[in-house]
Amino acid sequence: MSTVTATRLFVRGRVQGVGYRAWLARAAGKQGLSGWVRNRQDGSVEALILAPSDTLAAFVALCRVGPAAAHVTEVATEDATIPASDAEAGFTVRPTV
Repeated sequence: MSTVTATRLFVRGRVQGVGYRAWLARAAGKQGLSGWVRNRQDGSVEALILAPSDTLAAFVALCRVGPAAAHVTEVATEDATIPASDAEAGFTVRPTV
């Protein structure tokens, strides 16, 4: 089974109820990134991003700002390895977990 390297983002602050997931999905789509985003029950937003490191750094910086109604206090990143079969083409918004 082959795997791919991805980056998991955990975004904290006022990021739910302000359109953050939709904004992140649009921003990722504009940059041609693959992955997903979802709200978490603890009030944060989680995303899994498949992107080259130079593109990823710029995208994380963008996520630190977010949409106008959001107030991001933290963006934590963590490396992730996922099965290649789970690497979605495009970017999706998933249900809350």
